[in-house]
Amino acid sequence: MGDIKPRRVWSYFEEICRIPRLSKNEGRIREYMLEFARMNNLDAKEDSVGNILITREAAPGKEKVSTVVLQSHLDMVGEKNSSHPHNWATDPIVPVIVGKWVSASGTTLGADDGIGIAAQMAVLTDPWLQLGRIECLFTVDEESGMTGAINLQPDFFSGRILLNLDSEDEGILFIGCAGGIDTQAILPYAPEKVTPGHRAMNISVTGLHGGHSGDEIHKGYGNSIKVISRLLQDLEKKYGVLLSNFTGGNLRNAIPREAFVTVTFNPAHEEQILADTAAYNLLVRDELGALESELKVSATPADLPETVMDAHTQHRLLGALSIVPHGVLGWSKEIPDLVETSSNLATIRLTSDNMIHVVTTQRSSSEEEKNYAAMKAEASFDLAGAKVTHSDGYPGWKPNMNSAILRLLIDSYRKLFGKVPQVKAIHAGLECGLILEKYKGIDMISFGPTISGAHTPEEKIEIETVQMFWDLLIDVLRNIPEEKS
Repeated sequence: MGDIKPRRVWSYFEEICRIPRLSKNEGRIREYMLEFARMNNLDAKEDSVGNILITREAAPGKEKVSTVVLQSHLDMVGEKNSSHPHNWATDPIVPVIVGKWVSASGTTLGADDGIGIAAQMAVLTDPWLQLGRIECLFTVDEESGMTGAINLQPDFFSGRILLNLDSEDEGILFIGCAGGIDTQAILPYAPEKVTPGHRAMNISVTGLHGGHSGDEIHKGYGNSIKVISRLLQDLEKKYGVLLSNFTGGNLRNAIPREAFVTVTFNPAHEEQILADTAAYNLLVRDELGALESELKVSATPADLPETVMDAHTQHRLLGALSIVPHGVLGWSKEIPDLVETSSNLATIRLTSDNMIHVVTTQRSSSEEEKNYAAMKAEASFDLAGAKVTHSDGYPGWKPNMNSAILRLLIDSYRKLFGKVPQVKAIHAGLECGLILEKYKGIDMISFGPTISGAHTPEEKIEIETVQMFWDLLIDVLRNIPEEKS
């Protein structure tokens, strides 16, 4: 990756990129971390769900310094452009330097949270650092359910100061986050034989920005499922098109970038359907403007399927997709420009057992508003006759402006960079809320380098900010006070 600094951090990051580590498939990265600990003579342990703790004992003379926990997650989001060949089970990510950034080609980079992992590994192995006791916590499955943090046992680590290394904005210290819940709908449909003489067409929505459903929900990016459903409602009403396939989005915590359907229709309407799709493409591009300059809604001939969805279920489904909430539902009254509550229409699939599966996610820093947003999503699918379930969810993290570790980070940042960092809460979900539930009174903060386009193939990390992130981390660790007797 060239001569970029800090070398130790980037070297470990490049190693991590070679290891497949999608959520719920972290076996290889867990093995790698345990072998890393063994090779460096570091104590390590793994719990029943796969969380790993690796410990660096205090340097001579630093035994009385308070133990610090550094925390990141082992898994990553695997998003790629539909045309890009990449096997997430076997293929490495190849990071490349593009100007002042490091990115990947056609896939997510995994800087979220690979750069946090790499920083922890660098702290654990740097022989020149004279620090107190460091416990490095690596959790699993953060991106698809936070099951690592949910199942964390309250005696897994001992430190009572925790630095979460899973933020994406250099110069901002995060002291709070939103809680979240998933709302899932399952709707059965009856497959029916295609009308003799009908034709088929593939309709697709591609080129949308997508993005993190917490960090970027307020930016107004298009939702591919919403975009294509709006067109389908119109084509259903005018020409009686029927669905045989509907796929949109990939991940519960990403704004969907692409959606694909196959429809059948009376060939007498073919020209009108093509013309209406082309006109709709121009309409939506105009509505979304520069935000979605790569958006493309297109229609192409397709092989005729054997069956289609029954018209009654299709009508109810498209109605539910049109009214289910997506986007910002409320803004914080305490912190300027902070989204309080949002909902993301995330994925849709038709399965071989003739079921329609739709996943939505709701976030809020208010437990009451989070649950109310989930109720709105449930009501939308109730009207369609779907069976609706909710995940257990996870709590938010209430800001503490009197935090001692916050004061220490502000002082270090001012000393290092000659300016005062911003202090904010984040609308994305961090594991801090769950950790706080298990470790009452723990003093926490979250910070990191600048990552752009997380959860999309445009993900990239700003090189200069990685050095700043590292300098801040090390300065803070060197200034951790001794434990009070």
